[in-house]
Amino acid sequence: MNNNNRELQEEWTGLVENMNEAVAESMEQNMEASAAFMESWADAMEDTMPGEEELADGIEGYSGAYEVWMDAAEQMFERTADGAAGEGVDPTEFRDIWLQSANEAFKEVMGTSAFAAANGQLVNAMMDMREHVDEVGEETLAELGMPTQSNIDEVGERLVELERRQHRVEEKLDRILGAVE
Repeated sequence: MNNNNRELQEEWTGLVENMNEAVAESMEQNMEASAAFMESWADAMEDTMPGEEELADGIEGYSGAYEVWMDAAEQMFERTADGAAGEGVDPTEFRDIWLQSANEAFKEVMGTSAFAAANGQLVNAMMDMREHVDEVGEETLAELGMPTQSNIDEVGERLVELERRQHRVEEKLDRILGAVE
């Protein structure tokens, strides 16, 4: 093996080692981010137990949903009895009863302040997690020597500024040329 090949192999080995270290660090950061998310989610759920009003509203919503399902079961029983008595019952009626009941039950539950509060907490936790994942992604790309979103944004801002400056210089040149002519 000649000296040139040996140098290339050492350079390649060093590059692969750097990449392996960056990937390992990235995986560790991802695990830490996941653990932090789960911990913050658990804390959020623990710290934000619904108040009496929200709890009562939630129970009322679930009770309303239960009544909707019981009405649907009663309708199904009646239509089944009608079919057994020889009345022509279209099978799509059964589907329609369940679909309509499902929609009404979901409205009962989703219209509660307890559902809205839990949904808001979930969205906040997900946004926090996304922010953290974006940060980890940026750090990982930077460690791998690749451009990050913030690098690309910075280059874009610089290009826009350069275009503005170029436009001002062109305007000044046009004024100068107009005055000379």
